[in-house]
Amino acid sequence: MRNHEAQWYQEDNAFQKDGCLVLEARKEKKDNPRYRRQGGSDWRSQREFIEYTSASLTTRKSFSFLYGRLEVRAKIPTAGGAWPAIWLLGKDMPWPSCGEIDVMEYYRIGGVPHILANAAWGDDLPYHAVWNSKKIPFSHFTEKDAQWADQFHLWRMDWTPQSIRIYLDDELLNDIPMSETVNGSVGHHINPFTRPQYLLFNLALGGDNGGTIDDAAMPMKYEIDYVRVYQR
Repeated sequence: MRNHEAQWYQEDNAFQKDGCLVLEARKEKKDNPRYRRQGGSDWRSQREFIEYTSASLTTRKSFSFLYGRLEVRAKIPTAGGAWPAIWLLGKDMPWPSCGEIDVMEYYRIGGVPHILANAAWGDDLPYHAVWNSKKIPFSHFTEKDAQWADQFHLWRMDWTPQSIRIYLDDELLNDIPMSETVNGSVGHHINPFTRPQYLLFNLALGGDNGGTIDDAAMPMKYEIDYVRVYQR
């Protein structure tokens, strides 16, 4: 759980079906193993029960890469509360000096659904990020195709020593110059995107950005057809 989200991540919510990797969010009540009756400062320990479960996958221990093309063909849930993501992190330094690339996030801003393409790095304060964010209203896509959410789409990142470019169905969403992505003093003025990053895929619910969860849409499915990395 991150960002005050509602879900509990567990292995059972990730599985293969019909040739796809499925991350499934479910409404189910369980005891929260982190619950502390006396409360405390950790928000995760203040809930007696888990109300929702989902899945989060990472290649931190198995795969990372530096430069190349990433392609992910996926179908994302868009109901209330859904917060699916495709993202990358470095592991040499604490966040955000390690660098973060959000190839895809979907969530609501002021109640309005958006698709985002972002990168973040560090400045002169611990755990404080500098963001290059593009927030595209979901209507930009659904006005072209009312059935957009029922289909698979292709997210792509082209990462070179010069730039990080993020595309959706060959439409350029964000072009981030590498000359701008240099950490501040906390990150020793290192450019984190000149170092390998690993992949993460997750389906969060609610929290800081997901919005009100639509229980009628449960279970929500985030379906990934393939993940490909090309390098020279």
